[in-house]
Amino acid sequence: MKLKIIVDECVDFRIFKDGKFDGYDIIFISKEHSGITDLEVINLAEKESAIIITEDKDFGEWVFSHHRRIGVIFLRFSSNDLNLIKISLFNVIQKHQNELVNYFTVISPNKLRMRNL
Repeated sequence: MKLKIIVDECVDFRIFKDGKFDGYDIIFISKEHSGITDLEVINLAEKESAIIITEDKDFGEWVFSHHRRIGVIFLRFSSNDLNLIKISLFNVIQKHQNELVNYFTVISPNKLRMRNL
């Protein structure tokens, strides 16, 4: 079973355009639920049993301070190198997709950190 993914509004949806992520059930907040709050994104992730991909640091607070048990991938890239982001994200999803639901994961250009929730 493929991972369900919610892509937060702050993430450039062009990362997902070339077909590399075909087969995944992906919800783009910017297209399907534009303008909803972070809490509504979290509630949607819980309802859909999906992980959230974001560049918004506030999701870390929701997970750790408010004890919301959702999987989050936080993209921490300083540049807009969409190809590097796409390759890094795809590799993490392929390698760790069974674990991501229970982790807060940070992906940066040269580092991967996964914290079990």
